[in-house]
Amino acid sequence: MTNSTHPGETQTSPIHAGPPFRRMLLVVCLAGLAVFAAFFIAGKILLHRADPMIKAKLIETLSTRFDSRIELERFEVSMVHGFEVSGRGLRLYPNHLGMSEPMLRASDFSFHLLGWQELFRSPLRINRVLVRGLTVRIPPPHQRANLLRFPKRDPDMAARTLGIKAIVGQILIDRADLIIENGNPAKQPLHFIIHRLRLDAGALGRPMRFHALMVNAKPVGNIDTSGDFGPFKQESPGETAVNGTYSFSHANLNQFNGIGGTLSSTGTYVGRLNQIEVNGKTQTPNFSLDTAGHPLPLNATFHAIVDGTSGDTFLSPVDAWLCQTHILANGKVIRNPSGDPGHEIQLDVRIGPGRIQDILDLASDRQPALMNGSLRLHTDLFLPPGTNPVIDRIRLKGTFVAYGLHFTSTRVQEKVDELSLRGQGKARKAKKQADALKAGDIRAATAANIASEMRGDFLFVDRHLSLTGLDYNVPGATIALSGVYNLNGQTLNFHGTARLDAHISQMVTGWKSILLKPVDPFFAKHGAGTELAVGIAGTRSNPQIGIGRH
Repeated sequence: MTNSTHPGETQTSPIHAGPPFRRMLLVVCLAGLAVFAAFFIAGKILLHRADPMIKAKLIETLSTRFDSRIELERFEVSMVHGFEVSGRGLRLYPNHLGMSEPMLRASDFSFHLLGWQELFRSPLRINRVLVRGLTVRIPPPHQRANLLRFPKRDPDMAARTLGIKAIVGQILIDRADLIIENGNPAKQPLHFIIHRLRLDAGALGRPMRFHALMVNAKPVGNIDTSGDFGPFKQESPGETAVNGTYSFSHANLNQFNGIGGTLSSTGTYVGRLNQIEVNGKTQTPNFSLDTAGHPLPLNATFHAIVDGTSGDTFLSPVDAWLCQTHILANGKVIRNPSGDPGHEIQLDVRIGPGRIQDILDLASDRQPALMNGSLRLHTDLFLPPGTNPVIDRIRLKGTFVAYGLHFTSTRVQEKVDELSLRGQGKARKAKKQADALKAGDIRAATAANIASEMRGDFLFVDRHLSLTGLDYNVPGATIALSGVYNLNGQTLNFHGTARLDAHISQMVTGWKSILLKPVDPFFAKHGAGTELAVGIAGTRSNPQIGIGRH
């Protein structure tokens, strides 16, 4: 066999090419392992340094922002899914409140950093924070005045933000409990449940967008609200701006003693924390009072100024319709002046145009209502805080006029017609109508169907309705009464005078009229044909009416 190698060429055996190639491959692999080891070691060192670095920035940020002592049970940094930070058992104790329990507690939280480079930036920028199991506990009223007070700092904004070591872009809160203490160990605190809350911080010094789904504490109902908050003014928190929209649904009014129904409301709000302007409307298709239990539709629009730092609310006005009765109210709902838990309500209420049957249906258990007609009323309403039913606490003082009145009871209306006819001297017509009623001819008995009118002053307190200057008028007769109706026993105690146009002899027929003519002058007083003293006693179901010269 001849060698085919050309002159000048050297033949290399494959057997001798292997070892150098393998050595080069081995060197490359070892270098790669060294690089990986270096990154691993560097990562461990970075994590070792990142853990206390990020933890310190987080604690310093919270401590500076809220002037609080911060406790943190666990804090970890992981690179398994990027730069992930997680913690558990975060507790915040405001230095200026001296609370034994933390005002803020978070079961656990987590967030991602955009990259390891963020560790060396100040402030630290965090894209999104997820918080689970947040509890915020608001102290009782005697401590609440200091809740939003912070120590005064350098007025220069830049100096105030030097202590802020971290900036968060978005906060997502999964289940939060807002508990507002009342200072009374025997009374349960208000408890708001926030199912989900999203806060979009945006740029430093800019408003924060928010959206919350929550359960209102009292009355219990669902709230969906979104808007803008801030920027937070640390030196004067009440001046922090807020605006947004809300919807409030399925609110159960039965939680309040004395009233019932299911309320829903929608509206908008804008202003500052200590002066929020709210415009909204409410619908309560089944509003009722415990005294009657008859549900009626109550719809309203309202304008209010709310102090979000205290809960004080100033209404101007509430414009409502109860069935076909118009109600206009102005006033305030303010903290109990005594300092005890609760709020008191002070309102100026005007009713009209209205229907008296709507008011009677709401307040009385009698069906149908005692009378139908038109109503105008003006009253001051005062409702102090307390746990007793509303009817036991409410105080009303005002005036009213009811006109075009017709009684729903045939017998009562027939008596009104008879009074008017006899007062006008139409005794024969009155007797004919009375005979028709005895005979069962209802149509003939109520043929006159004379309208009456009432007006007077009233005071309702402690389940007692006091009436003064009460005038009841029908054509031919005026009855002036004063007295008290006691709701507890439904008892009546009224006294006054009855003045009729006709002489007493003109109110009867036949021989009775002849016999009474001589006494006409004795009963004709003060320009009236007849003046009599009258009194009403007994109970609502069985009134006793007395008539006499004096």
